Amino acid sequence: MVKVLFVCLGNICRSPMAEAVMRHLIAEEGLEDKITVDSAGTGDWHIGKPPHQGTREILTKNQISYEGQTARQLLEQDISSFDYIIGMDAENIGNIKRLAGDFPTNHIKRLLDYAKEFSTSDVPDPYYTGNFDEVYEMVTEGCRNLLSEIKHEYQL
Repeated sequence: MVKVLFVCLGNICRSPMAEAVMRHLIAEEGLEDKITVDSAGTGDWHIGKPPHQGTREILTKNQISYEGQTARQLLEQDISSFDYIIGMDAENIGNIKRLAGDFPTNHIKRLLDYAKEFSTSDVPDPYYTGNFDEVYEMVTEGCRNLLSEIKHEYQL
């Protein structure tokens, strides 16, 4: 089983959006028994809360389920138990790598490493910008390309 973890700051906007989009794409490909997806935040402010209303609205608009998702904080054991840890921005990547300590970090990447067509390498935080549509486009493209890489790497 290939394990993917999406990480943002509070785990209520970007990373749960990416989790839901990736689950949707995996289901469309019939790969639910081969790839599992989760999300977490580097901060603890929103633990136990559902995704942000803006995230829920954009996912509902695009007929993507977020059922059962609640925020959780990134844990040290996540670093070794996931094959891909995908941060949304440079700050998230820094926080993840600090938590990793001496553990190898070659499996930690930014989501937009998989979507080079955007003029930025960071997915902006819609909690502050309110731009959930733009973030959804970035997340969807990044997830599509990440899934393609996983399929190629694991010959799925």
